[in-house]
Amino acid sequence: MDTKFIYSTYVTGRNFIGRKAECNSLGNLLRNNENVVIYEPPKSGKQSLVQQTLFNMHITGEQFAVCQTSLFNKRNIRSFLTGLGTAAIRSCYSTPSEYEDAIRKFLDGTHFIFDRERFSGYDEIVCMEEEPDGNDMERMLRLPCLLSKELGTKMIVIISEFQNLMEDPSYETVFGILKDALEENTGAEGPGCCFVFSGSRVNAMKYIFEEYKYFHRLAVHIPLHPIDEREIAEHVLRGFQSSGKVIGQDMISQSCRLFRGNMWYINQYMDICDSITKGYINEGILIEALRMMLSVHEARFMRIMDSLTGHQTSLLKAIMDGVVKFSASDVIDKYSLNSSANVRRVKDALRKKEIITFTERDEPVILDPLFEYWLGKYYFEIPGLQ
Repeated sequence: MDTKFIYSTYVTGRNFIGRKAECNSLGNLLRNNENVVIYEPPKSGKQSLVQQTLFNMHITGEQFAVCQTSLFNKRNIRSFLTGLGTAAIRSCYSTPSEYEDAIRKFLDGTHFIFDRERFSGYDEIVCMEEEPDGNDMERMLRLPCLLSKELGTKMIVIISEFQNLMEDPSYETVFGILKDALEENTGAEGPGCCFVFSGSRVNAMKYIFEEYKYFHRLAVHIPLHPIDEREIAEHVLRGFQSSGKVIGQDMISQSCRLFRGNMWYINQYMDICDSITKGYINEGILIEALRMMLSVHEARFMRIMDSLTGHQTSLLKAIMDGVVKFSASDVIDKYSLNSSANVRRVKDALRKKEIITFTERDEPVILDPLFEYWLGKYYFEIPGLQ
């Protein structure tokens, strides 16, 4: 089925909207073997940006191998290393015999092995029976570069949800070894090997790359800027026109503001509108679609609020009221925040829960636009919200 508004997977080609500047920046950095870091809230378009950039590079005839692994369900060093090894070797070889030979050649003297039974049952090319030591970490983190030199092909390593590695107590050891590997790759002869680190936990990624600077000057941050409203409007109008339906420009603008240009939410919203009307999308359709959309997400939002303390809820209310300076005495009194020291603790707690983040000017931002709307409209019942 040809879906007009895709939100179940990343998009490329004609379904990819905007982000031309980000694609050009990412492509140029990868061509020059620069490492890149991208961190934005979930469903902000990180994977779409990366895949569209690779698509653009392919259609211009550029040759490269892609090693892609996710730490979404790999929260310890052992699973990270075996996942990285599996992805790296699979990107360069294609048969079990070749896999086994590659492990024997490049990972000899480590605890990594190729187990045919494990490969048959779980599709794992690289596995190990014990916890990795320093030598295992060093050899595996250098494997993509070795494969690049061996095959004479650029290697692009994509590690998604990179921040989850911090759930392993020994993450700083891995970071140190990875830093050394990245430094060795810089300026190395040959086709080159570069890394793309992406993450959905914004504050955790900021901690790694901005606060503690584990990879200082070794990875270039590419922020995702808001997509031009005109491009979003063209996409929405094109989607509805294909089935003979009509939506007003002002209604598209309202949707862009509500979801802060988040294409995952916008596509989901428009798909619901498309499913409940046969013709003109009017105000009533938009209201009903939003109600249906909120019914899907409300349980998640309620769980978030149930996990908060009273002080954390009070600080969220202050943010919704437009407060910026939380340590002012009148603010502390009004929202019962006790003290400026408590304010700092509460801010840190909300950051760790990935509910809010702060700009360079220390201004608060609620990361999820639909959650922000639900908070104001239904949880706090702030007057004046539509």
